[in-house]
Amino acid sequence: MSSATKLTLHDASILSALFDAESAPSSSNIVHIDNTLPSDPHYPSSTLEALQTAELAAIKPLNTPSPTSAAIHSCIDALTSLISTYPLYASAYVNRAQALRLQLPAQALFTGTEPHSHTTALLLSDLRTAISLATPRTPNTPFSPSHTRILAAAHTHRGYLLMHAANVAGSASTNTLGDTEAVPEELRGLSKEQLEEMASKDFALGGRYGDRDARGMAVRTNPYAKMCGAVVKEAMREEMRDAAGMGVSVGVRV
Repeated sequence: MSSATKLTLHDASILSALFDAESAPSSSNIVHIDNTLPSDPHYPSSTLEALQTAELAAIKPLNTPSPTSAAIHSCIDALTSLISTYPLYASAYVNRAQALRLQLPAQALFTGTEPHSHTTALLLSDLRTAISLATPRTPNTPFSPSHTRILAAAHTHRGYLLMHAANVAGSASTNTLGDTEAVPEELRGLSKEQLEEMASKDFALGGRYGDRDARGMAVRTNPYAKMCGAVVKEAMREEMRDAAGMGVSVGVRV
């Protein structure tokens, strides 16, 4: 009689991450949030109040199911003005990136010409800047709640953009993004697999900072998880085929 196999906590957490897209992050990946920290360490609270008021006024016209082109342009202009005066205000970069994405037709991402290529490059630059400004300088430094939200939004947004770039690369005969002005310089020539791996890392960070959808996407796009899952599924299919050949009923569904 065979004995049951007992998994270690480490092995169980790995299997959970591979097969459960909604699994929680490990304890080593927990973000330590300090509610006493200022919303933005770069500016005093009095300045922050004015910045937040101006930012909310800029994005309010976009809070509709179908914002007009004029409203999008107005929002981008207002946030650009805010950024030019307060270049260390991370939240404005995240919101401008959202507005820029609304301005871009999906089919123009990584394939269009000017002005779409310029907008795509600025969009990725804004997300990169927001991440840089909101990320603590040392791994053990606690996060403020506002910066955690900024990082979740920025990493998740960039993850979806990189997945779109991977799809564009996958549809090309070379399986790579082109070396053209339509593609931001840092992504030119990258393969579908490289872009998917980059997207997976961003989704993992978005999930780490609290975005539940990003956490699920991180598992589904992780190349190692997909590879291990495929190996396990194939082994289970082989076992079922062998069992069927011997006339044994197997109650496993893949």
